[in-house]
Amino acid sequence: MSVTPIRLLGDPVLRTPAAPVADFDAELRRLVGDLTETMFAAGGAGLAAPQIGVGLRVFTWFVDGEVGHLVNPDVAPVGDEEQIDPEGCLSIPGFRWDCRRHLHVVATGWNMHGDPVRVEGSEMLARAIQHETDHLDGVLFVDRLDAEARAAALAELEAAEWAGMAAYLPTPPPVVKVSPH
Repeated sequence: MSVTPIRLLGDPVLRTPAAPVADFDAELRRLVGDLTETMFAAGGAGLAAPQIGVGLRVFTWFVDGEVGHLVNPDVAPVGDEEQIDPEGCLSIPGFRWDCRRHLHVVATGWNMHGDPVRVEGSEMLARAIQHETDHLDGVLFVDRLDAEARAAALAELEAAEWAGMAAYLPTPPPVVKVSPH
């Protein structure tokens, strides 16, 4: 497992729908490990495989102290309630805009071993699941903004210090060791 460069807005892999996972093997387990480690290093609430340049339908999340992953997810809203809150993206670092999402979702899929998984999420977990599933479909959260907010966001992004870069390598937080003496 390793921290892997995160692709930035403009990289075509972020706009390409990901392929379903067919093999639940050591390579998939390594991918889930890389996604998890990279997500932690970048301080994110989730990370999808296309964000590290892998076109497979896999994502990880870290919300409210819970770490998880889904392979080949299928997501459905539960009820009609929505939330509008600031949202960001590790592939669009340093920016957040209010984005409308379903307040409650249920997601089904598989874990890295091929076992069926069902996740019910509300608020932040629902937002993370929807955001990461969008990545698997080649959709970025800025695509979900209303037309006026999207135009303003895209104008801001043209001036981003990372504009034109392909990727960045997040740096893991430092490990603090305490002496027993």
